[in-house]
Amino acid sequence: MRKTLIPALGLSLMAAALHVQAAGLSTEHGAFGKLADGTPVEKYTLRNSKGMQATVITYGGTLQSLLVPDKHGKAEDVVLGFDDVDGYVKGTAFFGATIGRFGNRLAGGKFSLDGKSYQVPLNDKTNSLHGGPKGFDKQIWKAEEVKGKGSVGVKLTYVSIDGEMGFPGTLKTEVTYSLNDKNELRIQYHATTDKPTVLNLTNHSYFNLAGAGNGDILDQVAVVHAAHYTPVNETLIPTGELPPVAGTPFDFLKPVAFGKRIREDNEQLKFAEATQGGYDHNWVLDTKGKLSNLAADVVDPKSGRRLQLFTTEPGVQLYTGNFLDGTVKGKGGKIYPHWGAFTLETQHYPDSPNQPAFPSTRLEPGKAYTQTTVFKFLNK
Repeated sequence: MRKTLIPALGLSLMAAALHVQAAGLSTEHGAFGKLADGTPVEKYTLRNSKGMQATVITYGGTLQSLLVPDKHGKAEDVVLGFDDVDGYVKGTAFFGATIGRFGNRLAGGKFSLDGKSYQVPLNDKTNSLHGGPKGFDKQIWKAEEVKGKGSVGVKLTYVSIDGEMGFPGTLKTEVTYSLNDKNELRIQYHATTDKPTVLNLTNHSYFNLAGAGNGDILDQVAVVHAAHYTPVNETLIPTGELPPVAGTPFDFLKPVAFGKRIREDNEQLKFAEATQGGYDHNWVLDTKGKLSNLAADVVDPKSGRRLQLFTTEPGVQLYTGNFLDGTVKGKGGKIYPHWGAFTLETQHYPDSPNQPAFPSTRLEPGKAYTQTTVFKFLNK
């Protein structure tokens, strides 16, 4: 009797161990609410065995929550956002959203292709911002679970019809979020068009490595591997120059806290936020489009959380939440203060269709737009 029970017990324990290992990476699908017209909004939660958890909602293709453990193993949500759909519908800060068709600013909302002019509605004073007032961040995306080798994920699909927000061509876009046990949140983009168009996709997550709503990010220390940046005019449109960062507040080639130079008497900082200064600029990455090259590295000294950025894109927009003013109440009722987060929006340069010297954002029929961005988290 004992001889038969022991092997059975051993097999049972082995099965349980395999189950625990398999449960390390998991996906959960549920409801997140409804729009005013009754359209349902879904959520997909990705988990790994390291205590990291990412929640993506189909409204705006949005990264709604990202739980990351600190050096003591305590997990905090490190991205700003809302607990309900209404917050995202009424919000204007693009918290966590997939941005398109064109991330960042287009001067006057205008661009030309093959001698024909196009107009995107203005939603940022004299410019169009992040694809206009009803960009990809305001759309419902179709979603399906996906599994990769050592990862779990969700693939989101949206078809933007010809002429939507003034952009030519019917565009089919896929955005896939995936999470692995290396604490890497990977975002992969793929898009095709049936007419020549311009395209610049990104993710607009606001990060606070101390936890969303836990004060400002001024003591968090950053490195950006970019020896040049694109300065802007008073309307935040690039001048077309690519000056070196050396000797300016934009030099993050060596570790420096966001707050170290953010209040300096610098015209560019004042353009980004007239009263107190701030960063809202594109850095020209030195990574040459290689995903294996580290693009940026930010650490919160108190929690030990570290975010490393890898991307195939040529630029990244570092924004320090200059227009957060303490009036936005986010998840858990927390207030999001001035300079309460930073973004790392991987991208082609702002206003590229109107800047011939910048890398092209033109997409042709028969060609595919692709880019990959990875947010890797450490906690030592």
